[in-house]
Amino acid sequence: WRFGARLDLYGNCREKTMSKRGKTAIVAAGGNSLIVDDQHQSIHDQYKAAAQSSHYIADMVEAGVTVVLTHGNGPQVGFILRRSGISKDLVPEVPVDYADADTQGAIGYMFQRSLYNEFKRRGLPRRVVTVVTQVAVDRNDPALASPSKPIGGYMDQQAAQKLASEFGWAVKEDAGRGWRRVVGSPKPKRIGELDTIKALVDEGCIVIACGGGGIPVVENADGTLDGLEAVIDKDFASALLAHQLAADLFVLSTGVERVAVNFNRPDQRWLDRITLSEAKRYLAEGQFPSGSMGPKIEAIASFLEAGGQRSAIITNPPNLGRALSGAAGTHIRPD
Repeated sequence: WRFGARLDLYGNCREKTMSKRGKTAIVAAGGNSLIVDDQHQSIHDQYKAAAQSSHYIADMVEAGVTVVLTHGNGPQVGFILRRSGISKDLVPEVPVDYADADTQGAIGYMFQRSLYNEFKRRGLPRRVVTVVTQVAVDRNDPALASPSKPIGGYMDQQAAQKLASEFGWAVKEDAGRGWRRVVGSPKPKRIGELDTIKALVDEGCIVIACGGGGIPVVENADGTLDGLEAVIDKDFASALLAHQLAADLFVLSTGVERVAVNFNRPDQRWLDRITLSEAKRYLAEGQFPSGSMGPKIEAIASFLEAGGQRSAIITNPPNLGRALSGAAGTHIRPD
C-alpha cells in the first residue's frame, strides 16, 4: 500500500510528531476470553468479561505502558454467521469479511467503553480509540486454495453439503463434533491502517486494532482493495503490528499463567524465562501443539527475529500487571 503524509489525531497532515507513547506493548487477547462458559455467551456477559480484562490492562497503563490491544473474534464471527444462516430466507447472508468488520466494531466498543470507565475510576487521563483494520494478504497464498479454518456453527453432514452446494462453501467434519464451514487463513503481509494507528499511539492513545487478525483484503493492480471470505490468525497479525510499530513488548494473553513443557504429564515443567532458541527447540519437539500454544510461539518468533531490544510474554489476564515486573508469565527474549 502507498500511504501519504502522517496524520494527526484529527486527520490533519503534519510532517513531524513528538511521540508521547513511552514504552509500548501489543497485548493480544483471545476471542474466547470474552466467553467464560456455555452459560455466559450473551452480549452482556461478554461485556462483563471485557470489563474484567480491561481492569488488568489498566494495570499496565497505570505502570506507564502505552497499550495497543488486539483481540480474537472466532466465537463472535461464528454467532454472526449462524444468525445469518438461520435468517437467510429473510435477509441477505453476511460475507465473512463483513462479519470480521462487524466484530471489530462490536468487540472494540466493549473494550473501548470498559477501558474508558476503568481509566475514569483510576483518574488516568488516557484516551481510547478503536480502528477498524484491514490487513493485506497475498491473493496467491496457498491457504486460500486449501480452506481449513472452521467458522460458524456445527451442522450434520446433509445440511453442510446442501449449504456447500447452494453457496459454494467448503465444509469439513470437525473433530467428531459435526460439520462446519471452513475458509482459508492466509498469512498477514501489511497492516492497512498502520500510519493512523502509529499516529494515535504516538499521541499516547490506547488503541484497539487488528481485531480478529484484521479484515483480509487483497490489493489490485490499480491499488484498489477487495475483501476476502477468509480469516487471519490473530497472533500472527498482532506480531506483524508489534514489529511494524517497533513495540518494546509483545504480550499474548491466554488461559494459563505460564507455558509448560510435558504438559499434563508427571514431568510437567512450567517455564518462567526462556530464549527464542529454546522456544523454537521446544516447538520442533512438539511441545507446543498447532491447535493451542504452537501458533503463539511462532508469532512470538516472528516478532523477536526482527531484532532490537524487545521481548515477549505469555500469561493470563489477571497477571498482566505482575508480568511486567517479572513476577508472572513466561518471558521469552532474543538469544
